[in-house]
Amino acid sequence: MTMAVDVRHLRLDLQGWPILRDVSFAVREGEYLAVVGPNGAGKTSLLRCINRVARGWRGAVNINGVSIAAFTQRELARHVAYVPQAGGRHSPFTVRETILMARYPHLTPFVSVNYRDLRFVEDALALTGTGSLADRAMHTLSGGERQKVMLAAALAQNARILLLYEPTTFLDPRHRDVFRRVLRTINREKGITVIEVTHDLNCAALDSHRILALRNGEIAFCGPPGQFMDNEVLSRLYERSFLFTEHPVTGQPMILPEEGDRI
Repeated sequence: MTMAVDVRHLRLDLQGWPILRDVSFAVREGEYLAVVGPNGAGKTSLLRCINRVARGWRGAVNINGVSIAAFTQRELARHVAYVPQAGGRHSPFTVRETILMARYPHLTPFVSVNYRDLRFVEDALALTGTGSLADRAMHTLSGGERQKVMLAAALAQNARILLLYEPTTFLDPRHRDVFRRVLRTINREKGITVIEVTHDLNCAALDSHRILALRNGEIAFCGPPGQFMDNEVLSRLYERSFLFTEHPVTGQPMILPEEGDRI
């Protein structure tokens, strides 16, 4: 089986400091992988390598069996889309214009936007519930609204691999739940491969098929959520103990704040 993403012996140094140390893993087509770990573990750098933004890394990163070094940036964007933590804050463009820009990888010289491109935009607006915002400028939106627009743009890009960096960090519970529902839909129903960096361990356990944990640039854990939500595993990763309860619907373990924690 060809893996959607295959990372082998990935190493990255910044100013002589090791950021990623011999990281190897693979993600199947249609899999939802959550990437977690303490601050400074190398999570951001891992996404930057997969998206070919980072420079100077060593090892191999393959997308659908092809090295990312073989792609032009436009070709890579046809395979991989990226949703940042907070984008479009100062953009003067409208929501519809922002989403339409995501069709750039599929445009050819001297050919204008066609019906198919506009259809992708409208479908993305509908799926993310952002249709009512279509004619508003990005800088007039709330953080949660902008984040849904950035997801809509990634969907309009029509890539089969979606990278997300802490996409719900600044969202209120309602916007967070809507955002995560869309992620589950595109993963479960459309087969989009999702790699999400997150600090929300409960959401990672609920939504992902597998969890990859980094610590000091190395893989500390890679396996199913049920095995990850274990006090021994988490204590080694975060150097603290955790309290657990069961999710009332799924029965999966959930983390509770310990006495004295501030949330």
